[in-house]
Amino acid sequence: MKIISTEKSQVLASNLARMLEVGIATKEFRRFPDGEIYIKAGSLDDETIIVGSVVDSDSLVELLILIDACEGSEITLVIPYMGYARQDRKFNKGEPISARAVAKALSRGVARVFTINIHEESVLEHFDVPAENLSLAPEIGEYIRSLNLEKPLILSPDAGASAFAADVAATGGWDADYLQKTRLSGTEVRIAPKNLDASGRGVVIVDDIIATGGTQATASSMLLEQGATAVYAACVHGIFASGAYARLSGAGLAGIASSDTIESAASRISAAAIIAEAIRR
Repeated sequence: MKIISTEKSQVLASNLARMLEVGIATKEFRRFPDGEIYIKAGSLDDETIIVGSVVDSDSLVELLILIDACEGSEITLVIPYMGYARQDRKFNKGEPISARAVAKALSRGVARVFTINIHEESVLEHFDVPAENLSLAPEIGEYIRSLNLEKPLILSPDAGASAFAADVAATGGWDADYLQKTRLSGTEVRIAPKNLDASGRGVVIVDDIIATGGTQATASSMLLEQGATAVYAACVHGIFASGAYARLSGAGLAGIASSDTIESAASRISAAAIIAEAIRR
């Protein structure tokens, strides 16, 4: 068995290889003058694990042709972050179900698929091979444990993500709640935990994705005003679009952490352990 990765998932693939004690296949990557991607896979074994996050259109094309380059080996495909997964239904006439199109394209030539905290688990039904979604909630919980917070309170940005917050909180037996917006006037909104008090507590806002970070930034300032001793943000997939990381840093957050499903300077949590466990199974 060997592991090979796309350009955007090299760190996670290397950590996974160490955990599984397997080799990493070499790969040549370059671009033609017209921008097309060229890939040449090195020597492969009978089994290959491909690790590749779909963070943009180029990484999707790279993953598709890397799968083709590994033809002849039994492929386990690990998609740490699957872009296009949020378009999982037709919202307007004439729209594609992008998640379905991508899932079916990535099914060709692989034996099985693993995803990490995919936005909607129903997307797994679109793969033409067995697909399993893995959760990083326990790993985020261990990160929170390392912070040594006083009376930790785990919050999700809204009710929709409350189940994920509860899963994270279960790691340490901590309290969990979700943030609720209350409009006080035409221009003023209050954001606070729905049922619990943040006063005197270390708060961690958790979610599967941080995209623009707007809710986390606004909530951080308000939670500090409500008496929270410190506010952190932690997520699985750190997109940090449109200056989100800087916005969060400037909002008084004591720490910002994401995982290596999207590799960045904020990647303080690794998905390698849960992927290794799933592959051993």
